[in-house]
Amino acid sequence: MVTVEELFAIDSLLSGEEREIRDTVAAFAAQRLRPHIADWFEAGTFPAREVAPELGKLGLLGMHLEGYGCAGMSATAYGLACQELEAVDSGVRSMVSVQGSLAMTAIHKFGSEEQKQRWLPEMAAGAALGCFGLTEPDFGSNPGGMRTRAKRDGDDWVLNGSKMWITNGSVADVAVVWAYAEDGDAKPVVRGFLVPAGTPGFTAREMHRKLSLRASITAELDFDDVRLPADAVLPASRGLSSPLACLSEARFGIIFGALGAARDCLSATIEYARTREVFDKPLAAYQLTQGKLADMALELGKGQLLAVHLGRLKDRGEISAEQISAGKLNSTREAIAIARECRTILGANGITLDYPVLRHANNLESVLTYEGTAEVHQLVLGKALTDANAFR
Repeated sequence: MVTVEELFAIDSLLSGEEREIRDTVAAFAAQRLRPHIADWFEAGTFPAREVAPELGKLGLLGMHLEGYGCAGMSATAYGLACQELEAVDSGVRSMVSVQGSLAMTAIHKFGSEEQKQRWLPEMAAGAALGCFGLTEPDFGSNPGGMRTRAKRDGDDWVLNGSKMWITNGSVADVAVVWAYAEDGDAKPVVRGFLVPAGTPGFTAREMHRKLSLRASITAELDFDDVRLPADAVLPASRGLSSPLACLSEARFGIIFGALGAARDCLSATIEYARTREVFDKPLAAYQLTQGKLADMALELGKGQLLAVHLGRLKDRGEISAEQISAGKLNSTREAIAIARECRTILGANGITLDYPVLRHANNLESVLTYEGTAEVHQLVLGKALTDANAFR
């Protein structure tokens, strides 16, 4: 027997340090997270406050950032870590992505030195949690239509609006909130604001009744005349390109992460097929089963090769937004297809939490949609290929 990684010789493309990071994260995930993930998923909860310091100790929070207590690892190493975390559950990887690729990246890219010193070391250690408020109840794929506004009032800003589907929102110590800043007669421009938990007028309500990403904290944020000092704004943030730059970082992690979920589905399914007897022989010995397994292994292997290639491009500073869209679209689309196909091999057992397959499939329904829907990424690629904008 060979694994998909062995079939495609993935390890030959990685450095010793990258393999060590991957294996360290895999061991932590197997020992600390996997034994509990089905129960967390069923209960619709995740102990973010408890797990975050452990992730911080491993250097996984903001691991691709430099300085301020961050590990400064390569993009490829970060991707491999995301793959191992999502092999356990998409919710775990989402928590790490939101903390590092969204909230911490926003502060690191656009914050003042004082803001960086105040928040980044604690966030890297997992002592403080962050969230990223961009999506609104009526504006997801079109964030430029956001209604959240920050108006100047003397030296202060007054923030009003709401955000929805915010990972970590109700447990975060600080929210990075994007709003149209209205400053006198100047044209409103999107800017980022740091809103600490407990600020008067700021409320975060956890969202329940989810059928996907259940082992993840999701919240709705409301801002009712929230008064913020002048130094709450991220000084280098200006325009929608600022939050979109952070989203590109998160999308990169998904390229690897979604494949981790697919790999876990396929591994569990192969093991099941080898031991499940149907008509007096193992399910794995039937041609239809082997055809399904071979096709899934092929798509997973191709996805992993693309992910490593994009990681190398990112490490050289040569990656484009279109290439990240291609990776995100491919990984999520193939991962959910693999999860669904695996479920057919497991039969009725595939719908239980005794196996990870339908849990991953449910999670991937969200991963397919967030950080840009599959359709949005198709249009990104279409525009790149044709130079014609089909968004409007």
